[in-house]
Amino acid sequence: MTKRQPASGIAKKKTAELTSNLTESEQDLLSQLEHGYQLETDSLGGNPVLRRLKDDELVRPFSANASTVKALEKRGFIHPGKGREPLTLVWLLSAKQSRVEAKGKRN
Repeated sequence: MTKRQPASGIAKKKTAELTSNLTESEQDLLSQLEHGYQLETDSLGGNPVLRRLKDDELVRPFSANASTVKALEKRGFIHPGKGREPLTLVWLLSAKQSRVEAKGKRN
């Protein structure tokens, strides 16, 4: 009989691989989303703006652009939702991202 590798070892490896493949601007954007900011863009994904939900403060991320948003969407970290205003998208963290972060915090 062969021994199976524990599932916790696999989860650690996947979490490390996912975060190591992200650029600095992608990691920064995800970090802001995890700390109470909401990402908003125009309908084409351009002009990203972070809105702090508790006081409605707007911040323009320095290094993020439309390609950063598209890359995070393509990798499954965020998904679009309906914005407050017409032609505005609000980007939400995906359930996949939430599970990966929860696993990373437990280990």
